[in-house]
Amino acid sequence: MKTKNDWKQSNWYFVLINLAAAVVVGIVVVVIVTLCLRRATEHGVEVTVPNITGLYLEEANIIVESEGLRLQVIDSTYSNKVPLGTIVDQDPIPHSHAKHGRTVYVTINASTKRQITMPNLQDISYRQAETTLRSMGLVVDSVYEYQPSAFRDLVLDIKSNEESILPGTKIAVGTKVKLVVGYGRGEAKVEVPIVTGMTLQDARSLLLHHRLTIGSIKYDEPQEEGMVMYIYRQIPAAGEQLLEGETVSIYLSADIEKSIKNIETDDSEEEWF
Repeated sequence: MKTKNDWKQSNWYFVLINLAAAVVVGIVVVVIVTLCLRRATEHGVEVTVPNITGLYLEEANIIVESEGLRLQVIDSTYSNKVPLGTIVDQDPIPHSHAKHGRTVYVTINASTKRQITMPNLQDISYRQAETTLRSMGLVVDSVYEYQPSAFRDLVLDIKSNEESILPGTKIAVGTKVKLVVGYGRGEAKVEVPIVTGMTLQDARSLLLHHRLTIGSIKYDEPQEEGMVMYIYRQIPAAGEQLLEGETVSIYLSADIEKSIKNIETDDSEEEWF
């Protein structure tokens, strides 16, 4: 049977439990109220957007966060007039007002030049080719290189630093290129080189070197994307004479053995004669 002291101890125990619970509840309420008040006071508060153009991302991020804003890169460009990796544009603009917590979107000057893929512009007008190349960010030399060709005013080749740029080649934006343009047949005669066994692009380069161009192109089977094809026949044959700018027709096959066989046949015929 509980004594009077036992009852007193029991009552104090419950009092202490209730007090502890009240303290915990009070702390939770204070925390919630504090957070709500902070959110309420920050809502709608405007800050001045700092000027971060010309800064590197790490430096800009520190400044933006100190103002209660956030930073996000949304684009990149390339310019040789400002340091690589620095910010060239921002939104909102410097010294404007933005709400606390807003994101500042920036464009940076890329660390490396953007690369583009050279399209196939051969056999189109030089004016159209020039417009296309300029729109891609390349610098087109105002002085063209002219070669004899049956295809007057059409692009025969595109060069950079005297080297041909093949279609599909990656090239940096801002690269200076020169167009090789046809001006009609010449008067001098040249010897047709052997192009059997070559790819179309290699044959085109070799014929241009001999001041000739490719005429009709025929395939022994339908082309598929990524298929490598080789020349197994050419007309006129190697060794014949043509006027500068005249054309050589070629026949292509994916069967390299077919091309090799024709090369061997041509060699044996030369030895026979």
